[in-house]
Amino acid sequence: MASSRSKAPIWRAVAALLIVVIAVYTALTNSATLGLDLSGGTQLTYETKSTETVDADAEATDRTLEILRGRVDALGVSEPTLTRSGEKRIIVELPGEQDPEQAKEVIGTTAQLTFHTVTGSATEQELKQFEQNEQVQGGNDSNNGDENLPGQKLPEDQQSPANDGANRVAPEDGDEPKDGSGSDEGSDQGSTSDENSDGEDSGDNGSSKESDDEAGIEQINPNKPAVMKTEGGDIIKLAPAALTGDDVKDASAQQEQEGTNAWVVAIDFSGKGGDKWEQITTAAQQNQLGDPKRRIAIVLDGEVISSPEVQDGVQNQGSTQITGDFSNAEADDLATLIKGGSLPVPIEPIEERVVGPTLGDEAIDASIEAAIIGIAVTGIFILFVYRLVGLMATIALASYAAISYAMLVMLGATLTLPGLAGFVLSIGMAIDANVLIFERAREEYEKRRGEGLGPALDTGYRKAWSAIIDSNVTTLLAGALLFFLASGPVKGFGVTLSLGVIASMISALLIARVLTDWLVRRAWAKNHPSITGIAGQGKIREWLNNSGVRLMKRSTTWLAVSAAIVIVAIGGMLVRGMNLGVEFTGGRVLEYSTSQEIDVDDARAAVADAGFPQAVVQESGNANQDIPNISVRTDEISDDEAKEVEAAVASVGEDVVQESATTIEPTLGEELRNKALIAFGVAVAAQMIYLAFRFRWTWALSAVLAMVHDVIAVVGVFAWLDKPIDGVFLAAILSIIGLSVNDTIVVFDRIRERRREEPDRTLSDVTSDALLQTLPRTINTGLGAMFILGALAFLGGSSLTDFSIALLLGLGIGIFSSIFTASPLALLMERIWPAERAEAKKKNKVADPYANVAAGGRESGEL
Repeated sequence: MASSRSKAPIWRAVAALLIVVIAVYTALTNSATLGLDLSGGTQLTYETKSTETVDADAEATDRTLEILRGRVDALGVSEPTLTRSGEKRIIVELPGEQDPEQAKEVIGTTAQLTFHTVTGSATEQELKQFEQNEQVQGGNDSNNGDENLPGQKLPEDQQSPANDGANRVAPEDGDEPKDGSGSDEGSDQGSTSDENSDGEDSGDNGSSKESDDEAGIEQINPNKPAVMKTEGGDIIKLAPAALTGDDVKDASAQQEQEGTNAWVVAIDFSGKGGDKWEQITTAAQQNQLGDPKRRIAIVLDGEVISSPEVQDGVQNQGSTQITGDFSNAEADDLATLIKGGSLPVPIEPIEERVVGPTLGDEAIDASIEAAIIGIAVTGIFILFVYRLVGLMATIALASYAAISYAMLVMLGATLTLPGLAGFVLSIGMAIDANVLIFERAREEYEKRRGEGLGPALDTGYRKAWSAIIDSNVTTLLAGALLFFLASGPVKGFGVTLSLGVIASMISALLIARVLTDWLVRRAWAKNHPSITGIAGQGKIREWLNNSGVRLMKRSTTWLAVSAAIVIVAIGGMLVRGMNLGVEFTGGRVLEYSTSQEIDVDDARAAVADAGFPQAVVQESGNANQDIPNISVRTDEISDDEAKEVEAAVASVGEDVVQESATTIEPTLGEELRNKALIAFGVAVAAQMIYLAFRFRWTWALSAVLAMVHDVIAVVGVFAWLDKPIDGVFLAAILSIIGLSVNDTIVVFDRIRERRREEPDRTLSDVTSDALLQTLPRTINTGLGAMFILGALAFLGGSSLTDFSIALLLGLGIGIFSSIFTASPLALLMERIWPAERAEAKKKNKVADPYANVAAGGRESGEL
């Protein structure tokens, strides 16, 4: 037994050291991807165009938007935002993407995907004649003749190095082709591809792109024959389209299971699409290998993106593979373009601009400073209250920051403002775990003074374990469900909250334990136990233990107070109304150019002083502009108010000219009504199921109702104060939900423990004792989190003031509700639906190892 105990701390120490070293190395060698609200990025505006068969109405635009969203997500753009503006416009925001041209290549213009059989080779003269005929026949009508609107082109560095001759449609499932050439044949065709393209290389590809742009051929008529240049540079004749993007079910980059393990592009077709694919590949196999008619051309937006030759043995009608000299990235790019499919209607780029961060560089820098100061003050507070074990916890808290950041960058997650809120919440949970452990250790030391510091600390970790696990599991459930079910800022919050919770558990339960174990086993600590922070309960706990206060004697009064808070809050929403931000209501975007560059923070302050404090002021500009424009996004305002905004911008700039005024649709309203609300509902339901399993369904319902009480109260305060309900406030509400449930679980966990120890006492008295025992932890944890939020409120800039105020309100109301709402609710429900106590008493007697020992000989401590 002694041997196992001696090995455990060594194992923990080695694991803790490895985690910290890896985290610090990762944090120093990598940088996080920032969202548009923190880093700025590219904003693209598209307009849908009607065709002969489909009108570009709101429904068609919404379907187009969803397909574009899938294309962007598949290409790995971090946290993109795609929203409909009006009936026909789509606004795309790409965080950190500072090159509009590259962004357009990612998004595409019309995204019309078709599959064609090749009917033969063609000459340059035939190609030019075809392009001239297309221009005369209005082949570019879908783009209104604008020659500056590029089609979907693969970037030079993403094109396959081999031409069409090097790509093959391979048999599936390892079937051998009839001529004995393996599916890796294409990968051996490097020299052959050069011969087939008559010496044309990637440079010729570039010239072909230029000729295409000059000719204005951006979308062929899929119902007519065509002449096109392939991705390899040779020229082919195409039959009318046999399949479209609608026939493609999925496409992905894979490695061959046999042979060279080369990268291939696997395509799955729909039912009818599989039948069509079987027909055209069967027909192609009637021609000799090397004959152009043996090939299938895949065309996207008027450009051949792949034209593989069909191998013998292609029989599977539901799927196929394209082989070739692909790298992983090249196969993935081609699969993504094929998977994107066709849009219901063509889209035309209307506007492209690079925008600055929503919060402004000054606010971001101030936020970082506030976070550092807040964490430092929190560490000092913990050190003051818990002395040397508090110092160890502070060191562990610093490791938390490194671990959570390292996890963020390793997973490639995007850090947004709601994501920062998730980290703030998880910092509070990391502090909470240490406070829980130290308070339990103090109790155990007081009960078993003769056993020393080490056993008291070990018991503190053991007895705090259930509360820590329950609170973290419920938070992880919520974070995971928000990630999988929600989108946009809510999804970002779920990512960072989940990562933060995992990092906080590692910090509190592994790293802090190694450090505190080492501390309490030092001889000088054993000789002077008071300096460790474990010996002695503190004046607050002593007063609470001797006060004889029974908080739950007035449980009905506390419920009446909670009900009054909800009524007043709802009254504020009804009487004053909610000041919904532009993300929920829609509004206007006003764009201004200036003769000299002005500081965006000065413009933001001027617009706020003019009476528009909720306006979002950013830098923006086109790629060809040296001086960025100033963009002001407001809610619905009149023309006279728009002139006031312009005057405010002019007060800090010279030669201010309004370049555009665009009406925008809400970017969060519909999302909240759909994915976000569904995610919230499922997350709350999952938490209730878990809490019902760990406690009882009445307790689970009480915890959720207390959380709803907290949210309504904070929203009501903001309504009475006429503060904006916007995306920043949404991030605060998400944090409040997590804080509220976490605090309530700690109280419920102690009630459960006390009920097992004292089954004969009334639940009201047990609950009162449990509340008094957890009150020091509640106060210390709350103060620690308030230090961080207070620093953020005073130093984080005007952009984050309301965010910090909302969190401070939520924290304070959450502390109140965990004591005076959740617990009285649980008592009320237990009176209405009482639990069976006889069985609990019986189990408790069986489990009590001291049942046959005289009371005077038992330990007075908890089991």
